This record gives sequence, C-alpha cells and structure tokens, in this order.
Amino acid sequence: MEDADALFKYASDPEVGPHAGWPPHTSIEMSREVIRDIFTNEDTWAIELKSTGEAIGCMGYFTFGKSNIEIGENDCEVGYWVARPFWNKGICTEALSLMLDYCFEVKGFDIVWADHFIGNPASGRVMEKCGFEDTGRVNSCSALYGGDKDLVKIYKLTPEKWKTLKSL
Repeated sequence: MEDADALFKYASDPEVGPHAGWPPHTSIEMSREVIRDIFTNEDTWAIELKSTGEAIGCMGYFTFGKSNIEIGENDCEVGYWVARPFWNKGICTEALSLMLDYCFEVKGFDIVWADHFIGNPASGRVMEKCGFEDTGRVNSCSALYGGDKDLVKIYKLTPEKWKTLKSL
C-alpha cells in the first residue's frame, strides 16, 4: 500500500494503462484496490527506479488457466508496464530479463509467452530484445481493457533460446 501514491501518479496517465490493457486510474482509492486485489500475489512485482526506490511500473506472469492467450500447462505469459517518463530507457528490457531468469531457472516453465497490442510496437521491441519470437499469431483478448476491439500479437520464448541469448 505504500506504493499507492506513486501508482496513482503514473497509472492515471491516459497514455499508459490502455497500452497495457487496463483503464487509467481515476482515484487513489482505485490504485489501492488494484494493489490489494490484483498486485498482491507472488506472481506480480513492482518495477522500482534504482536511484530512488520509487515504484514506476509493474510486471508479472500468468500461468495456465489465468493467461490471456492459449498456453501449455507448464507455460506462462508475462506482462509488464512502466510509467511514461521512463519509456525508452531500457528499464522494461532489464526488468523482463530478470523475470525471464526467474521463470526459466526458478519456476522451470517450458515456454514463456507474451503479447502486445498491435498499436504498441514498443512493447514488442522489448520482447524481441529479450529473445522472444513473433509467432505470427494475433488474438483478441476480451479480458483486457480494449482487448475486444484491438488485437494483440503473440510472442514466445523457449528456455533454449533464452540460454543461447544469455551466453552471447
């Protein structure tokens, strides 16, 4: 709950949430509810600015049955967002790399999946920098804000590809 003010500050930006599939926050209470009801679990983490410790975004993974897309029983789907003042600074790429280590090395997932709205190619570039491959598939995700009208591109990453990328 100590991150509620920072979450509201960044999640109320109308350019942030819709790109990630959720509506802009309209009140500090909404941010508190999101922290309590959505972010408080072992699969979701804050992205903190190294220099200050301020929460500037969030990332997490969804397992089989909770994912927005069709995935295997020992797979997961990752998602992330970062506040607009921190776009194009490598923060999402760094955070996603750390999450991928956790997903493959600790959780032992077979495949890690990700998707982004077609209108948000910057998110796809983050995925590609981390070794994800475009599957060529697109999907609607009615569970996401805007997902019933905007399609998502689907990417995947195998542990073998991740290990090869890390060894370079």
